[in-house]
Amino acid sequence: MTKRIIAIGDIHGCPQELTSLLERLEVTSEDRLILLGDLINRGPDSLQVLDIVRRYDCIPLLGNHELRLLEYRRSGETTKLKETDAGTLALLRPQDREFLETFKTTHYEPLIDTVFVHGGFEPGTPWRKQLREIVTRIQVVDEAGRGHKRADCPQGVLWADLWHGPPFVVYGHTPRPEIYKLKWSVGIDTACVMGGHLTAYVLPEKRFVQVKAQQRYFG
Repeated sequence: MTKRIIAIGDIHGCPQELTSLLERLEVTSEDRLILLGDLINRGPDSLQVLDIVRRYDCIPLLGNHELRLLEYRRSGETTKLKETDAGTLALLRPQDREFLETFKTTHYEPLIDTVFVHGGFEPGTPWRKQLREIVTRIQVVDEAGRGHKRADCPQGVLWADLWHGPPFVVYGHTPRPEIYKLKWSVGIDTACVMGGHLTAYVLPEKRFVQVKAQQRYFG
């Protein structure tokens, strides 16, 4: 049996949907489980999500929500914190904070020339050289090719529309009602916490598996 690589999009504190998806996938110790960041915040129980994923030998990637909490922990600077951060910060246990420190910025699978990341990359710049502040937060690029959030650059172009690879990129971060599949990338944040779906992308068969959110928790 070929070992599977399973990427899961933004969970955002939705443990029931995560449990349902893992059961539907029938994840085993032979699978390589990659979580595309933003495991926490917005949803009903971030700590339960962290407890669930720690049961697996998974590869958690750094999302902008985890990055904000880590930056606050290191600097004490509150200006970048969002409203939903406060509740999570108040609940985090020492083991949770230690776990967040282990999150990688990217994960690369050379045999399939595929890189996994939370946000994405600036087209035209080698992906390995891009700052974590870019790859965890980018949604669009401006005329100069610089990465931004959509809200900060409403006239920007989706970075994925300009990414021509290789490598192929699997990412989350930008919530959409549907999977955003292009030749050189696929976005699988399908807005679970906003009442959408939690999505997994299974390789090498290139199959999508989804569960519907039980309710709209945020937004």
